[in-house]
Amino acid sequence: MRLPGLRRAAVVAVLAVGVAVAAAGCSMLGGASNVPVATDPPPKGSDGAVDFDGGFIAVGDGAKKVDIWFDAMCPVCGAFEQANGKTLASAVDDGSITLRLHPLTFLDAVSNGTGYSTRAAAALTCVAVTDRNAVLPFYQALYTDQPEENSDGLTDKQLAQRASDAGSQDISTCVADSGPYRAWAQRNTANSQKGPIEVDGTKVLDTIKGTPTVLVDGKQYTGGVSDAKAFSKFLASR
Repeated sequence: MRLPGLRRAAVVAVLAVGVAVAAAGCSMLGGASNVPVATDPPPKGSDGAVDFDGGFIAVGDGAKKVDIWFDAMCPVCGAFEQANGKTLASAVDDGSITLRLHPLTFLDAVSNGTGYSTRAAAALTCVAVTDRNAVLPFYQALYTDQPEENSDGLTDKQLAQRASDAGSQDISTCVADSGPYRAWAQRNTANSQKGPIEVDGTKVLDTIKGTPTVLVDGKQYTGGVSDAKAFSKFLASR
């Protein structure tokens, strides 16, 4: 999401403070912010569909890599998913691509202190370590009747129910104990601001400027988020 004007400046200021804090070994958010801070150590290695070290959740096994940095509360991310989600799902299903989802937490500050972006990222991670086949359906479900900015977002119970409705095993216990996954998502967000952004060991961007940021084999898509024809052409051309 491209955050305009004063609000974007405020969010970037919070993130900048967070990076400095993270360097001292604390979570990226804190101080006077009303955003809940995840203090558990983030996981390392990999588990299920999650590459904790790489900062992404992988879906599919195609040779072409599509990377998406997203925030579950970002309406522009929702618009991108509504326009292009079927194209990506089809490419996953036919073995054309590996879709790598990088959950970020830019908009925690606009969920009335509930930390919705972090909680949604953790819930997606719970699904990914439990049942990789349910990752994409649950990711899509996060943008169905998507909570608006400056709302509380979905409750943990509602997130777990959406996961079950998407075909996942019950993640209620995982969501309740998801402190490490929340810390992972917040660390990813801090790292996205510090940079550099690398894909398979190659630098592709200095930092993530906003969500969604979409790369196909390391090349950034710069077309309209709702322009399905432009994205399909870009995806096919890489």
